[in-house]
Amino acid sequence: MIFRVLQAVIPPVAKAIFRPTVIGLDNVPRTGGVILASNHLSFCDSFFIPVMVKPRVTFLAKAEYFNTPGIKGRLSRMFFAAAGQVPIDRDDADAARGALRTGVRILRKGELLA
Repeated sequence: MIFRVLQAVIPPVAKAIFRPTVIGLDNVPRTGGVILASNHLSFCDSFFIPVMVKPRVTFLAKAEYFNTPGIKGRLSRMFFAAAGQVPIDRDDADAARGALRTGVRILRKGELLA
């Protein structure tokens, strides 16, 4: 529900203010699992890719976005969870493998992973 509201409101605003450009969007197949990779010049990549790509995109996001303490941490956790991000613990190999397995499941379902 929150994702649908965000997807209805944020893209037009972001496109009007920031005017992001995407090169190669026509290469994204309409069906099947897809890995989207950006040059990741900044944190904004994880904001603009979902804005510019119509189907829902799931990101493997660093776990710190989900476990930061305080109000900032709670807001961050709520945002990333609502946006469908999957936390990946980069310090724990077993936890990281679990997140990668989740990524494989996302791709097998024919969804987009970034």
